[in-house]
Amino acid sequence: MGLDNPLHIAFLLIVLLLVFGAKRLPEMGKSLGSGMRGFKDAINPDADLHAALTAAGQADPVPVEHDDVQTALSAPVQAESVAVEQADQERAAA
Repeated sequence: MGLDNPLHIAFLLIVLLLVFGAKRLPEMGKSLGSGMRGFKDAINPDADLHAALTAAGQADPVPVEHDDVQTALSAPVQAESVAVEQADQERAAA
């Protein structure tokens, strides 16, 4: 006695149409859909980012080896330390 019978679903839709009216049903459907979408986004926020990147044609990020990351992260620090040493040498020479 559930909603597995198509006749039950049709009867339920007719009752909803009579109770809420034809103008109100699409508005209710939109609000229900946006609520469900918001709930899904709150539970899994990374899914939208992944879907947007996939739709834009960008591939998944390529994993980087640990050594490459260390080199990439330490390069700006090394450049800054060289610049600081040069500035110190110039001040000492003056």
